[in-house]
Amino acid sequence: MSEKSVIEVLQEEVGQRADKLITEKITDLTRSAVQGLIEKGKITVSGKNISKNYKVKNGDIIEVEIPEPEILDVKAEAIPLDIVYEDNDLLVVNKPKGMVVHPAHGNYTGTLVNALMHHCKGSLSGINGVIRPGIVHRIDKNTSGLLIVAKNDVSHVKLSEQIKVHSFTREYEAIAVGSFKDTQGTIDAPIGRHHTDRKKMCVTEKNSKNAVTHYSVIKQYGGFAHLRLRLETGRTHQIRVHLSYIGHHILGDDVYGKAYKGLEGQCLHARKIGFIHPTTEKYIEFESDLPEYFESILRKIGKM
Repeated sequence: MSEKSVIEVLQEEVGQRADKLITEKITDLTRSAVQGLIEKGKITVSGKNISKNYKVKNGDIIEVEIPEPEILDVKAEAIPLDIVYEDNDLLVVNKPKGMVVHPAHGNYTGTLVNALMHHCKGSLSGINGVIRPGIVHRIDKNTSGLLIVAKNDVSHVKLSEQIKVHSFTREYEAIAVGSFKDTQGTIDAPIGRHHTDRKKMCVTEKNSKNAVTHYSVIKQYGGFAHLRLRLETGRTHQIRVHLSYIGHHILGDDVYGKAYKGLEGQCLHARKIGFIHPTTEKYIEFESDLPEYFESILRKIGKM
């Protein structure tokens, strides 16, 4: 099933190329992907096909039809899962660092979805299509920790609504670079797609969404800080972008900071998650222990 998005061109956007504007509005699409959709007639302006270099006019209504990704065979794989909780409606999984959540270009096997398809034997919600069955929310490949998987569409909708109104409890722990003067605080800064690197996000006022992260310092180690972070919103790469924005990138984050010898990716763990159960309507909460890679880094910086 294809997905449709409608964009109304504003006065300040007049004169921009349509392909550029669309990538700013629909951040999951790259510019080349948008141009491909234009060539296939999947993008129209006021009901008419456009060229790749079309420049938008005031009041233009852009309709974007995004086809279902052409991956028809996502295979179930017997990959071990660390399941924290499971019932007929959902399960809470403790994802290891290094595991991709769902198939995408370059990662069609070995993902959490491949493992879930084997474990649940087809009993997963279908709202997000064939490559993301059951996936209500995601965490990055090199972020470890808890996430929720929906087993049916009713549960998926109810859980997604809680995310939309920011009623989920989502707490992370991270090791950040630098010493914090304030032991707690709030980062309230909008996040949008980076204007030159489409794979990155950044703090920006342009084509962005509000983003709020609360943090507190658990312990400082002279040049490093062990943090607890609570998400009020859930934007792509939010914690990583926000900490980098205030000058304290996450240790090992080679996208928003720099690599750290002996550590693959950022030192970030989704420690706690809480939500209202879609059937019982009771609040439930789960917490996972810090993984060994995280504890090892704490021991190492504690000796510095």
